[in-house]
Amino acid sequence: MGKLLIVGTMAFDAIETPFGKTGRILGGAGTFIGLAASQFRIDSAIVSVVGDDFPQSYMDILKNKNIDLSGVEVVKGGKTFFWEGKYHNDLNSRDTLATELNTLADFNPVVPKDYTDADIVMLGNLHPNIQLSVINQMEKRPKLIVLDTMNFWMDNTWDELMTVISKIDVITINDEEARQMTNEYSLVKAAAKIQQMGPKYVVIKKGEHGALLFHKDNIFFAPALPLEEVFDPTGAGDTFAGGFTGYLTESENISFESMKNAIIHGSNLASFCVEKFGTDRMVDLKKSEVEARLLQFRELTQFNIELT
Repeated sequence: MGKLLIVGTMAFDAIETPFGKTGRILGGAGTFIGLAASQFRIDSAIVSVVGDDFPQSYMDILKNKNIDLSGVEVVKGGKTFFWEGKYHNDLNSRDTLATELNTLADFNPVVPKDYTDADIVMLGNLHPNIQLSVINQMEKRPKLIVLDTMNFWMDNTWDELMTVISKIDVITINDEEARQMTNEYSLVKAAAKIQQMGPKYVVIKKGEHGALLFHKDNIFFAPALPLEEVFDPTGAGDTFAGGFTGYLTESENISFESMKNAIIHGSNLASFCVEKFGTDRMVDLKKSEVEARLLQFRELTQFNIELT
């Protein structure tokens, strides 16, 4: 089986949406990526850090999905990363109410020996120096290095971000971030500029409006599945990344055609993530549900054109 190495936060989230609010619940980019990737027949491991306040029951959720946690550092006496946010009525915008880095502030990632030869590395949204450290620990160049980032790192660590971007194959960012990174409003022009920075492939996420994949002069668009209810968008982008990299790891094919399918699988899993608070939907997600919704995606996008 293919090996996927995931680098990202395991965290506590507190979320408020128009539909309700939570106390501290399981969250973090690494968590969402791992849960999504566990839908595929692969070996996966998470590299992260938590405090000893992180419940064993949360660890067990991931272990029960056959995710290797030997790369997760537990800091005695430390507190786990915490994020609190409140979503506006449109669910596309939110206010961050609290961010507590805690153990993440001094995190030095250590890649488990069994995964220094991983086929694909998924670098979740973290400080670029942490992402670079993981790349440097790999004993051979992975078939694919995928990176997720955000505007915070563009604003505060531009030089470091450009260094790590020069060493990756795929970047996933949203449309607003692509425009900020390139000073281009056109996403086609923005993607071309980003490819000049290093990544061969650029994935631009547009939330409820789907995702775009760019490679050289090739463009592919995948819609988001129209849903009756969106309960909590937290983790949807990370779930997308987990589905994207999970599919590519299982298929052992990193061609543009394979990435088209990976985009659909990522979008499909993200559509489940938003149906409940936090990770609740992804923990209990069944293979039969995933396959049934994939058929809905196919019906949504297939059509015949008759030219006269």
